[in-house]
Amino acid sequence: MDKDIRYTAHCAYVLHYHLVWIPRYRKPVLNDQVAASLHDLVDAIARQYHIDVVACEILPDHVHLFVSAPPKYAPADLARVFNGSTSRRLMQAFPHLRQVSWGTRAALWAEGYYVGTAGHVRAETITRYIEENQGR
Repeated sequence: MDKDIRYTAHCAYVLHYHLVWIPRYRKPVLNDQVAASLHDLVDAIARQYHIDVVACEILPDHVHLFVSAPPKYAPADLARVFNGSTSRRLMQAFPHLRQVSWGTRAALWAEGYYVGTAGHVRAETITRYIEENQGR
């Protein structure tokens, strides 16, 4: 059997999603402690929803997240779950992040996001890309 196959009680799946999102106005605010805290939050959310984080890269002005998620979660659900929880919790922990929204509704992240899907071969390519470009 393929080692990438994941199982739930009633299905087997290989679903990988590459999510990318940015802070409002693409401000480079995801540095040091904020990035470390965001990484911890992403891991906690993934565990809560039974999502496997394949790769995660946090750059000052955007986030790459590559996950394997059960089919019950639509890509929009994944973006909502990760963006909503992390925005609220990061702004509570780091009050200076409220300046990012410039008086608009209290949200750290821009409303849009990117999502792409990947099969077996492309999953390896995306993981390698994220790992090779960390810290650039």
